[in-house]
Amino acid sequence: QVQLVESGGGLVQAGGSLRLSCAASGSIFRINAMGWYRQAPGKQRELVAYITSGGSTNYADSVKGRFTISRENAKNTMSLQMNSLKPEDTAVYFCKADLPIASGSRAYWGQGTQVTVSS
Repeated sequence: QVQLVESGGGLVQAGGSLRLSCAASGSIFRINAMGWYRQAPGKQRELVAYITSGGSTNYADSVKGRFTISRENAKNTMSLQMNSLKPEDTAVYFCKADLPIASGSRAYWGQGTQVTVSS
């Protein structure tokens, strides 16, 4: 079994910074893409950023230039540095990891961490 645990959420004022971390553990041979998603109250879960095993990244337009995703393959960890935070960044942030299986890949999710940005 595979577990993902997020940490680093909290309350911050607009313009501030937070760093989220995600640690994967369990029966892991390799992790393909990893990503951060967020879900605000009353809204659908949306992609924030993802990073491939080779280090290629992609960001939602709303966070480009403010957020930076990174990962350490050897440690099965991923981080999201969030700068210049805005109230609209308030959401529960989830990490996701895609692991290879015989028929393709399987997605694993963390339990989420709350990020609240006050104005």
